[in-house]
Amino acid sequence: MREHMTGKERIEAVFRGRNADSIPWVPFAGVHAGKLAGYSAREVSTDADKLVESLRKVHSLYRPDGMPVMFDLQIEAELLGCDLVWSEDAPPTVSSHPLAQTQTIPSRLPGPDEGRLALELEVMARVKREFGEQTALYGLFCGPFTLASHLRGTNIFMDMVLDPDYVHSLLDYTLQVSQFMARCFSEAGMDVLAVVDPLISQISPEHFREFMHTPFSELFGYIKELGAFSSFFVCGNATMNIEPMCQTGPDSISVDENVDLAQAKRITDSYGVVIGGNIPLTTVMLFGSQQDNMKAAVQIIDSVPPGRLVISPGCDMPYDTPVEHVLAIEQAVHQTHSVREMVNTYEGSTFAFTGTLPDYEHLQRPLVEVFTLDSATCAACAYMVEVAKEAQHHMDIDVDVVEYKYTSTENIARCREMGITKLPSIYINGELAYSSIIPSRDKLIEEITEKAAAT
Repeated sequence: MREHMTGKERIEAVFRGRNADSIPWVPFAGVHAGKLAGYSAREVSTDADKLVESLRKVHSLYRPDGMPVMFDLQIEAELLGCDLVWSEDAPPTVSSHPLAQTQTIPSRLPGPDEGRLALELEVMARVKREFGEQTALYGLFCGPFTLASHLRGTNIFMDMVLDPDYVHSLLDYTLQVSQFMARCFSEAGMDVLAVVDPLISQISPEHFREFMHTPFSELFGYIKELGAFSSFFVCGNATMNIEPMCQTGPDSISVDENVDLAQAKRITDSYGVVIGGNIPLTTVMLFGSQQDNMKAAVQIIDSVPPGRLVISPGCDMPYDTPVEHVLAIEQAVHQTHSVREMVNTYEGSTFAFTGTLPDYEHLQRPLVEVFTLDSATCAACAYMVEVAKEAQHHMDIDVDVVEYKYTSTENIARCREMGITKLPSIYINGELAYSSIIPSRDKLIEEITEKAAAT
């Protein structure tokens, strides 16, 4: 082990199972990078010069050992015909699904000079020249299952039961798209090729093994052939799928706050896989204090055995995350001993619930409450909300559907008041129906109908 390693050397050491002089720190500053330079999320998603300037800010302020160039799971979907809805403070979201009404299998692969992929590749080349020798650069792309969902919509959850052959064929196609993206990013000099597939947390281990094991194993094998490190990013409560994910052969796995990192690390360690995570995005990074952020990082470090660990936000950090909170995490990761002493007796912030819960026993009609991280930025959350609205639209009775985003202190307090611990979740008439599993539309209609009949 060298003393005073570069960030890139730290990442490489940890990914190879060796000792490093510090735990690596990888801030997922997607559109938040734009905030640092005074640009909107849309500007840094569509303008190469503004994105490069923003990434320079991330690099100089947050002293990352590794960093993503973009955190945008919609680039491939846009290239393949999905419409997007744009935001000034969040990545774009998919608003249409080209295969929603047809079970055809596309064959066209995009080219590296198309759409915003061309912009991303240009930026990768530029930042590689500027600080790619000192910092490990992450190329993030949409995984095969979430990309298939972007193309097919929520119908894919019914397809998995009613037409598994179609799902296999569609995943064969999206695997080809993912391999194309991996090759482009490898040629652009990315050190870590990260397959970001939020919807993996929304399926059972049985469905993972049936549909996902082969395409993901092939994808991670392909990345290894390219000579890059690989990472498997997943959002939501992926606890049940940690071992199946490891069995596909990634070098690392990244999880969010829904996953108990200590429990997951026992599994990843047994497979020699690095685990990354999982500073809470809203309760800590967005709405906490500097001390909250320091303590969260130290608690994660102290909760797990040493080695094969990367500290990072649970996912792409919110656009408005205070700079001082991210600086606090960096200090806690790189100067853990001194920060541990600073926050040893600190008690974290709490949020009081000041609203009122519905009178669930006397509702006039069924109430479907969808509790999400944020359907505007979380793909799994977006599809959970979409299936609830589709069920509402196709029912013969009136149904109320409400989304509570975990992006305000009031909704955070509401979740705690109701005892909600995993997101996204669907509650029907105040009772938990689905937690981190997206139901088919027909299954949800059946559940709502049963609840309505019982009241």
